[in-house]
Amino acid sequence: MMADREKNRSDFVLLRANRRKNFRGHLIVLKVKGSSRNRSFFGYAKTISRNGMFIASISPKEVGEEFTLEFKPPTMNVPVTCLCTVIWRREYTADSPREPGMALKFIDLDDASREAIDKWAKNQARY
Repeated sequence: MMADREKNRSDFVLLRANRRKNFRGHLIVLKVKGSSRNRSFFGYAKTISRNGMFIASISPKEVGEEFTLEFKPPTMNVPVTCLCTVIWRREYTADSPREPGMALKFIDLDDASREAIDKWAKNQARY
């Protein structure tokens, strides 16, 4: 009886769909500089994909807010600048096991940068 329950549980896990369309890589630290209405902020990207990134921040911006972002993608020697928008945010709470921050979607990131990020993320997924 217990074996049947274990089998069912493992089947459920195997059947769950992966909702991510693109590979993403976890970064240890990637300093990000952004500006919005003459205000700048610095944050640290925790994950990045060809379409966006999650930035850890104790004061995330509002959902829907657009701003210019400057960051240096992994494996690239020069920083890139692009417009991005906040698609979701997580505020700081003392009892949360997850860190606060915001998920950003790249709006006008150039194709070469997207390809470089995608190649890096796919390489990270192998490890």
